[in-house]
Order: sequence, then structure tokens, then C-alpha cells
Amino acid sequence: MAEPDLSPRDESSRGLPRRIGLWSAVAVCIGSTIGSGIFRSPAGIADKIPGPLPLLMIWTVGGLFALCGALTLSEVASYLPNTGGFYAFLREGWGRIYAFLFGWGQLTIVRAAALGAIAITFAEYFMRVIGFDPSVAPYDQYARYVAAGAIALTAAFNIVGVRWGTTITNITTVAKFGGLLFIIGAALSLGLPATGGNYTPMVPEGSFAWGSAGLALVSVLWAYDGWGDVSYVAGEVKDPQRNLPRALIGGTLAVITIYVLANLAYLAVLPVEKIRVSKLVAADVAEVVLGRPGVIFVSVTVMLSTFGTLSAVLLTSPRVLFAMADDGMLFKPVAAVHPRFKTPYVAISLVATLGLVYVLFLTFEKLADTFVIAMLPFYALGVAAVYRLRARPGYVPKFRTPGYPVVPAIFLLSVVILLGNALADTGSRAWTAGIFAVLLAGIPIYMIFVPKKS
Repeated sequence: MAEPDLSPRDESSRGLPRRIGLWSAVAVCIGSTIGSGIFRSPAGIADKIPGPLPLLMIWTVGGLFALCGALTLSEVASYLPNTGGFYAFLREGWGRIYAFLFGWGQLTIVRAAALGAIAITFAEYFMRVIGFDPSVAPYDQYARYVAAGAIALTAAFNIVGVRWGTTITNITTVAKFGGLLFIIGAALSLGLPATGGNYTPMVPEGSFAWGSAGLALVSVLWAYDGWGDVSYVAGEVKDPQRNLPRALIGGTLAVITIYVLANLAYLAVLPVEKIRVSKLVAADVAEVVLGRPGVIFVSVTVMLSTFGTLSAVLLTSPRVLFAMADDGMLFKPVAAVHPRFKTPYVAISLVATLGLVYVLFLTFEKLADTFVIAMLPFYALGVAAVYRLRARPGYVPKFRTPGYPVVPAIFLLSVVILLGNALADTGSRAWTAGIFAVLLAGIPIYMIFVPKKS
């Protein structure tokens, strides 16, 4: 069998012009990653490893795993700067059926679940800001309606044009990043002098165990998820061979820095014992330092954070379905480009509609777990594609992964940890099996309905 053609292919000529500059691409990377994780995850992580040094180390290790993924994906993306990102990487690295299964997972599970989880978080904080408790009836149901409205609104922004979508992402990314910097600055400049910090003892007895550290790493990696989403709009990034690696690496480094600083700031104000039981640690820190106005400020920051991530998801993920339809593996109308706005409006509408259904019927926990578990195999295959591509003649990427082949292997190890944890958890084993059953159902659908290409 002949080897596939590995010359770089520019798919922007298929109707989606390159209008996303470097800073917008960086904003997409940061905006897709910083959602609710840094505001919600620290309590559960501190509960598993209740020591200042282990806590900071686990956030650093998780960041290094994400950076290894970003460094690897930068090489592949610089060679295949095509709309759909992981879809193109799997198609060229592993074959059409793997690309189809990725798109099938995106269509049926992954992106709808991600939209639902992000939108519910936004809606809950919105309800709190206006004075209602979203955990009690009837406000719990009202929160779902607010979440559905947020999905519809951000979908409309992204249909109207890439500039609208990237503008919303840029503004909210600056707001969320700036909000975190403000919290960090207030905690270190006002809280630290008052408390002296809570960094000692650095490793109290019983604060570290390998099993607990593995579970904590799962939560940390969830908080770092999203760094690769900018690859979905690779076909619309200007000068992609240079700007995609810059956006992936620069955005990931910025997220690592802000996450580690945030945890340093949390520890400057609150001891680990209080962080362990704080479901909204940033708000608790702000309340100690700034009082009630600080709590409101954090709540608004989280709202902006999640709304921006929602917009980023609806900017990036529909491009996968667009690329599939354009490649003949999905109904052709899904690849339609709006005649006025020059956006894949059918794909955006399809993803948003599925997100609306998910958000109305599933809990946040189910949505988040579903997204992570369904995405893990494709993260692994997308990064591992670099091994396949390097083994083929004619492969000359504009960027090469430093530390190859160790760097990609480190990222793959993190995926194994996450996936192993999901399969070992008896409480969610049935749900995990159901997710993989849906993904594998794509195989007979591909064999029967997708036309074969020579």
C-alpha cells in the first residue's frame, strides 16, 4: 500500500480564510484552558496531598505534562496547519477511521459534554451574583435555563463572525487572567504580611502518598485541559507554521505560571487545612483580604472565565465537524460556510444544539467526567502521531519537539494515569464503559456509511 501524501496541506482555501492572528491564537489557548478548574479543584487536590510543598509540586508536574503535550503538538500542527486540529493529525498519522472516530466522539459526546459543564458553572455563579442559591429548587432548574441561554448566545457570536468569537475570547481571557493576577497580588501584598504565609511545615507527616498523589494529578490535569483546542482553528490562523507553535507553547506556559502563582497566593492567606474544605478557595481568599466585595469580584471573574471558555469551545470545536464534512466523512451540509459571515454556521449550530440537550439533562459531575474520559484516547493518539509521522519520508516540519522522543512519552504517561484512574474507579466504571461503547459504535457506522478513498 502506498504511503499517504505527507506534504503540508493548506485547507483554508476551502472557505475559511486565515483571520486569526498570533495574540488571538494565544488567547484561544489560554481561554480554552482557564475555566473553572483553578477555582474549584484546589480543595480536592489539597485534601489528597495536604502539604504545601506536595501541593505546589503536583500543580507544577501537571503543568509539565501539559507542556510536553503542547511541545509535541506544536510540531505536528506546524506541519499540518489544517482546520480540525486533532482530526487532521489522526487522519495523517493513523488513518481515516481514527480521524472519523475522533469526530464521532466530538459529535456525540465530547463537545456537548464540555459545553454543558462550562455553561452550568457559568450559570451557577450568575445565580449567586444576583442573590439566589442554585443548589435549591427552583433555582437549580433556572440555572440550567441560564446555561442553555449562554450556549445559544455564544453560538450566535461565533456564527456572526470569527472576529466576534475571537473578540469575546480575547476580552474574557484578559479579564480572567487579570482577575487571577489581582487575586494573587492582593493575597501576596496584603494577606502574606498579615499571616506570614502558611508554607511550613512544607511536608507535614502524612501529607504525601503515591496513590493519593496520582488521584490529585487527575484533578490537576483536568484543570490544565484545553491547551490543544487552538489546533482546531489551525486552518484560520495567520502564518500557522510560526504562530501555532508560539500560541500553543506561550499559552501553556502562561497558564502554568498563573496556576502555580495562584496556589502560592492561596497558601499565603489560608492554611492547607482550610483549603481542603474550601469549595471556592479564591472567593475565601478574597473575602479574608478584601471582605464581601472580594467575594463578588471573584464570582464575576469566574463568570467571565467560564463565559470566555464557552465562547472558545464554540469557536474551536465546530471546526472538527466542518473538516469531517469537507473530507466526506459527515453530511456535506455540515461543511457549509455562511455566505456573509464566512463561518461554519451549520457545524456551530449542531454543536450548540447538542450542548443544549446535554446541559438540560445531565449534572455537572457527569458532564465533566464524560468529557475527560471520552477525550483521553484521542489526546494520546494525537500526540503519538508524531512518532508515526517522523518515521515517514518527506516529513519536514517547521518546528521540532525539543527532547524528542522523551517529551511525547511523558505526556502519554499522564494520559495513562488519567485513563487508569477512570477504569479503576468502581463507582464510575459502568459510566466509563458506556462512554467507550458509544465511541466504539462509530466503527460499524464508519464501515457502512463512510465512502472509502484510495
